[in-house]
Amino acid sequence: MPRTLFSRLRAIILCSPVFLLAGCSSSTDWGFPEGVSSVNDQSLSLWQGAWIAAGVVGVFTLILILWPAVFHRGKKDGPEFPKQTQYNVPVEVAYTVIPFIIVAVLFFFTVQKQTVITEKTTTYAHEITVEGIQWSWQFGYPEAGPKALVTGTPEQTPTLVVPLGERVRYTITSNDVVHGFWIPAFMIQMQNLPGVTNHLEFTANKLGEFPGRCNILCGRNHSQMLFKVKVVTPAEYLAYLETLKGNQA
Repeated sequence: MPRTLFSRLRAIILCSPVFLLAGCSSSTDWGFPEGVSSVNDQSLSLWQGAWIAAGVVGVFTLILILWPAVFHRGKKDGPEFPKQTQYNVPVEVAYTVIPFIIVAVLFFFTVQKQTVITEKTTTYAHEITVEGIQWSWQFGYPEAGPKALVTGTPEQTPTLVVPLGERVRYTITSNDVVHGFWIPAFMIQMQNLPGVTNHLEFTANKLGEFPGRCNILCGRNHSQMLFKVKVVTPAEYLAYLETLKGNQA
């Protein structure tokens, strides 16, 4: 292989991390919208950090693979086999300790963010019940009465209406099998477990409509377990509760 080609390959290998990280900035959302919910504020930096760490590890691993393959190839006039080494203590310690440190750092930040995301408070402004059913969703609004329910079907997708800028506690249950309450744009999901009541609290910070779905295979029509999240102003939310009260009359 010509020397110029070796030089170009070496430059590409050594500069790959720079190209990967050059596109990283605090303004990019990396596939998830920024500032949509209080969960995004916590999860987005963890998501970005994990990808950066994975990219650095991947590039470093690629260098370790290509370097000996390119620069330590067997010579035509050399021995048939290179010198055999039984073990190399420094290398073995390095490839044991370094992954442990990486995992420990990721674990620390994951636990830190998870603690904030799953925190339960007594200061939430509203409560909404979320029940997974085969194969749709039922949303309840206790503030509007015990019968203030919005029940969907696979053919008619239900809408989860939530207020902007106000903390909501979601009481999450299932009456049949395991489901997964998932709002991708909010970077949040919680399992609906039969016989178990889970709670999740967060604040929606952006007006608009966002898709939601079940992310756990729950049966034949799992793919049709869709719903829509509609974030409205607090005044519109109170008006919506009044509408639900009127429907019970």
